[in-house]
Amino acid sequence: AATKWYQILQKRINFQSHNLTIAARVAADQLIFSTCNLALFLSSMSFLEGSDPTKKLEKNYWPVLKANWALWPAVQAVHFKLVPFEHRVLVVNIGSLGWNCFLSWLNSSK
Repeated sequence: AATKWYQILQKRINFQSHNLTIAARVAADQLIFSTCNLALFLSSMSFLEGSDPTKKLEKNYWPVLKANWALWPAVQAVHFKLVPFEHRVLVVNIGSLGWNCFLSWLNSSK
């Protein structure tokens, strides 16, 4: 999913200003990909645990999304500015190791 997503961002979001392009890509990433990805994570974890996905989303979605927005926009801005396109998925996957541990901890503690 990340590979295809970064290809879409690279192809479709381009402005004359490099900084505006970065800001638009970060905004798209946070408003489209992250929101859907978090909903999918929480729902699928709830389903696999045998609990109600709706309740899990009602309880955890907003706090997790706020935590995401506290961290990832800055990470993605640096990422889009400094990491060559062909290495973006690798770099984000490495960074996601810690984030996914946090999500798993949060999921198990609530």
